[in-house]
Amino acid sequence: MTRYIDIADMQNLVMYHGAARMMAEMADCIREDFLRWDDFDKSPRTANHSVNGVIELMPVSDDALYAFKYVNGHPRNPLQGLTTVMAFGVLADVATGYPSLLSELTITTAMRTAATSVVAAKALARPNSRSMALIGNGSQSEFQAIAFMTQLGIRELRVFDVDSAATDKLVANLAPYANTGELKIVRAASIREAVRGADIVTTVTADKTNATILTDDLVEPGMHLNAVGGDCPGKTELQPSILLRSKVFVEYEPQTRVEGELQQMPADFQTHALWQVLAGIAAGRDDAAQVTLFDSVGFALEDLSALRYIHQLSQKLGIGSTVDLVPTLPDPKDLFGCATAARPPLRKAA
Repeated sequence: MTRYIDIADMQNLVMYHGAARMMAEMADCIREDFLRWDDFDKSPRTANHSVNGVIELMPVSDDALYAFKYVNGHPRNPLQGLTTVMAFGVLADVATGYPSLLSELTITTAMRTAATSVVAAKALARPNSRSMALIGNGSQSEFQAIAFMTQLGIRELRVFDVDSAATDKLVANLAPYANTGELKIVRAASIREAVRGADIVTTVTADKTNATILTDDLVEPGMHLNAVGGDCPGKTELQPSILLRSKVFVEYEPQTRVEGELQQMPADFQTHALWQVLAGIAAGRDDAAQVTLFDSVGFALEDLSALRYIHQLSQKLGIGSTVDLVPTLPDPKDLFGCATAARPPLRKAA
């Protein structure tokens, strides 16, 4: 039997364990796995692009676990009442190939993306960072805000989106934190107003285009840039000159070269591996005035970390169910006998 986590199960996990706590524990799992970087068989994700978006498969494994994620990115989906990003994933046992977990990853991906952002920011941002500009207030924004508030100590959040309704939604969802004084939320009238004086700038916009969300003149000495939205070919958020003045950190360079802000740079442009900073074998920020940039595109290893975390947590809390995703055969060689055996009455689709 394969453990199964659907949307209702994930909602229960969030309700009983808490989103902030889950992202903190997920961040620990991500850090643990990044410290074992060389143990994993890695490759860029496989992407099928269309006019409206992209569908991707993201595999990774070590000698014990294999994971993959199916994920899309369709910026026009909200016009049809659909989310921009949807995902599910599988965790399997390498020794047998048996799938141990089938899980939703739409909500989980939002949490693991924010968790990864914080893992990077802890290593790269100035230690006394207390303010963050959040440009793009869509589906990922609350997760980023809560993760940075609870794990990094951000106390002022400056928010901006060209869609004022998205900002309304963000402010409403974060009201419990604002009402207790844990977080000061400032609605900015422009990107310039939002980023002025911010310690950290997070860009998380959705349009599949080579946009210039952040321009060089807005970047101040000492800022840490958390560039999340540029995550597929032809989709960027930063003016190229920003990369030239920044120390740029990546998850998995072969993937970031074709998907992240890095796609705007020549092949010999220097980058730095985040895992090496976490492992203490490479330097992060060199001084307080340096601009650091995490060119985040999302990497499969983070999904493996998230899946193994969800698997453990769901078992601990007794949340989820099991499904017969693969057959159990009395005779492992008699698949036909299983296929033609007596079965329950036919279930017709609604």
